[in-house]
Amino acid sequence: MRYLVETFAVGALRRGQGIEQFIGAVQTAETPAIRWVGIESTRRGYEVTLHVVEDVGSENFCDLLAFPPLDPDDEFGRTLAVADDAAVAMVEAERRTGAVRHRWVNAGMARDEYLDYLRAGRPTT
Repeated sequence: MRYLVETFAVGALRRGQGIEQFIGAVQTAETPAIRWVGIESTRRGYEVTLHVVEDVGSENFCDLLAFPPLDPDDEFGRTLAVADDAAVAMVEAERRTGAVRHRWVNAGMARDEYLDYLRAGRPTT
């Protein structure tokens, strides 16, 4: 089972484990780029971070964290929201990025979504 049901996603966050979701291609970038959103538990609360990186991957290189950021000032992503509740953080991530409730995965697994994207020919929609 790749995707986390909502209760498992919230549970992972409450245990201090992150979740993430591959969003897809960035339509307006001159440089081919992709984005994904992550949520992790920090001292401030549940932090929602958007990552926008150059699409330099291949089936043999799909470590999204190793891709160069599209904006050098966002090397570690851009914080979109911080919430006191895990479920609220998920709602904020979905509202601000277009993430979908039933497509959250454990941290580090968005690469599998990226591989699906590559195998589909890098669709723009």
